[in-house]
Amino acid sequence: MDKKIIFTISIAIAVAMTVLVFVPLTPLSSPPKPTETLKNEKLGLVINTPTSQVTLDHLKNVYSEASLTGIGRSNLYLFWNQMEPEPDQYNWKDTDILMSLNKNNGQQVTLYFSVVNGRIVGPFPSWMGTPEFGPNLEQKTVKVLDAILSRYDGIIDHVIMGGSLDSYFDDAGGSPEEYKKFFNNVYSELKQKHPDVKIGNAFSLNNIINKNLEQYVADVGMGDFVAFTYLPVDNLNDIIKTPQEAQADLQKALKIADGKKIAFFEISWSTSDLVHGNEEDQADFVKMAYDFYRQNKAEIEFFNWYRQFDRPEGSCVIDQQFSESKVAIAGDKYVRERLGSYTCSAGLIKTDDTPKAAWAELKKQIQSS
Repeated sequence: MDKKIIFTISIAIAVAMTVLVFVPLTPLSSPPKPTETLKNEKLGLVINTPTSQVTLDHLKNVYSEASLTGIGRSNLYLFWNQMEPEPDQYNWKDTDILMSLNKNNGQQVTLYFSVVNGRIVGPFPSWMGTPEFGPNLEQKTVKVLDAILSRYDGIIDHVIMGGSLDSYFDDAGGSPEEYKKFFNNVYSELKQKHPDVKIGNAFSLNNIINKNLEQYVADVGMGDFVAFTYLPVDNLNDIIKTPQEAQADLQKALKIADGKKIAFFEISWSTSDLVHGNEEDQADFVKMAYDFYRQNKAEIEFFNWYRQFDRPEGSCVIDQQFSESKVAIAGDKYVRERLGSYTCSAGLIKTDDTPKAAWAELKKQIQSS
């Protein structure tokens, strides 16, 4: 495998730094209860809006629409620099709104917290400087996660502390042994405070397969589960798999995890023609992915689809810079452009609220699972 082409980053991390702007920002009232739908807490959806500026009424409708699919879970992305801008001063404003919507719609939450985001450590609050893995960062991590889990007790039941760790180790030179010690110490303390919350790490399944990086899962696949993100792409972020081949990739996750329960934190298929995606293949992959889930659900902790809505083309800007030596064949701009296009068109509903074929297929598959 060509080691010169390296660009791996969780889809969520590529765009989740965008902050929702609520217009107007009024107190959240309890939305009408959606029509009773049988929920499956293992099956989730990344709930989003087509644009970052939304009214609370619009956001309530988006959550209600997602809930009616039968999902019992969603993701919450929290970044430390936004969560604790000053020492011991937590920013709960927007998070309270999102968590109220999850609670009102009967959804459990998988928390993604920003200790490692691919090749980036953090982002940390400015007052923390650039901390290294060790006792000081461990104590601060336990403290902030304890505050979050205590505030949202009973809603957050899974936590991912490290995302795309394969990229952190392979591309950014991170130390597996250093991270392993950090994770185990934080895990041990948090488990004493929150024994029912399951904690693990996430890896990019497509990056592991493309570059033969299975050893990193073996090195740091600690905790209660091993989570994966999945895109059916090569290292240039072009879709190169058929839906059938992508389903076979999902099967490989079971082998890579080597007996530990697996979770799919973000699984997706883009319809962007720039990266050779289309709506028919997206719908086919939804069906095949849930076939995989039903065949292996005893080994799966949770299974979250990425995501509800497209974003406007060009708005999914990838800020990470990669040296030309790392992407020598195609160039940094080419690779980032493709990931941005993939991400903007990974939704199941278009920005004009028109559902793609995969939206109906998702509802069908969830309700039959």
